[in-house]
Amino acid sequence: MSGNGLISSIRRLINTEERLRTSNPSPFDHLRLQMDDISGDGGILKEVVQPGEGPPVPQNASVLIHYSGFLEYSDQPFETTTNLKYPQMMKLGRDVTLAGLELGLLTMQKGEFSRFLFQPHYAYGDMGCPPFIPAAAVVLYEVQILDFFNSGQVDDFVALSPEEQNTAPLSTLLEVVNTLRSFGNRFFNQSRYHNAKDRYKQAMTLLGSRESQSDAEKERIKTAVLPLYLNLSLTELRLDSPHKALKYGNKALEIDSANTKALFRCGQAYLELHEYESAQDCLITAQAKRPFDSDINNLLRKVAMSYKDSLDKQRDMYSKMFRDLRGPVKM
Repeated sequence: MSGNGLISSIRRLINTEERLRTSNPSPFDHLRLQMDDISGDGGILKEVVQPGEGPPVPQNASVLIHYSGFLEYSDQPFETTTNLKYPQMMKLGRDVTLAGLELGLLTMQKGEFSRFLFQPHYAYGDMGCPPFIPAAAVVLYEVQILDFFNSGQVDDFVALSPEEQNTAPLSTLLEVVNTLRSFGNRFFNQSRYHNAKDRYKQAMTLLGSRESQSDAEKERIKTAVLPLYLNLSLTELRLDSPHKALKYGNKALEIDSANTKALFRCGQAYLELHEYESAQDCLITAQAKRPFDSDINNLLRKVAMSYKDSLDKQRDMYSKMFRDLRGPVKM
C-alpha cells in the first residue's frame, strides 16, 4: 500500500469512528470497521469470513463462484447466483463487469468466502443502474470461490504456433492439459457431456502434437493421456455411444493392460453392445485385481442376468421356429 493510500485509510477509519460516536451508525459503517482496504484508496474494502487455501486467483482465470450483491438497508440481494443449480463460471477480463469485483477476486483463494464493500467508482458509478441500483450507491458483495482454473495460461498456450508449442517446456504443456481436463470434469459433473468431450479432446490434441524426443518425455505424455482416454470412454457412454466408448477404453488398455477402470469401461461398453461374453471377460479380469469392488461385482451380476435373459430369448425363438417348421401336429 502506498503512503497516500495508508493516509487515506487512516482518515477513513477516523471519519467512520467519529460518525459512530456522533450519530446512529449505518450497517455499512459497522462493516467498515472490520474490513481491510485492499485498493489503497478506500474504494474496495474486504472482510475474510472463511479463509481459503493455496495461491490466489491468477489474472484471466476462470472462477467458479457463488455471489450475492446487496444495497444498504436491504436484506434481499439485487442479484445472486445462489439459486442456480450450478455455480457460476466466470472468466476474468471478460465476464466480470464490476471493476471492484474483478480486483477483489484476484485477492481470493480457493474455498474462500469474503465480503466486499465497493464505492461507486468500483461498482456502478455515479449513474447507478436504474431501477435496481440507485445513483452513487455503495454496494456489498458476498463472494465464495469454489474453484478456479488457470484458463489464461491455456489461452496463451493455444495462441502459440505449433513450433512454439513444441519447444515449450513439457511441464507447461502438462499444466495446460490438466487445466483442460479439470474444465472437462466440471462440465461432466454438470451433465454437459458434449462440452466435456470437447475439452478432453482438445487436451488430447495438444498432447498428440508434441514431438517427444526422449523416452522419459514419452512416458510422461502416456501418463497424461491415460486419464483422458478413461474420461472420454465414460463420456461416450453417457452420450449413448458404446462403440466410441469401447475404442477409448481399448486405447487406455494399450497403455496399461491391467488398468481396472479401463477394463470396467470396456465391460460397460460391451454390455451396451450386447456382447456379454466379452463384457464378462473384461470384468472378470478387473475383479481378479479388485475382488471387493462393489461396482465391478454389481456390473458382473448385471451382465450375467442379461446374458441369461438373452440365451432364454434365443432358446424360445429357436423352439418356436422348429415348431413352425414341423407344422401342426396331426391327430
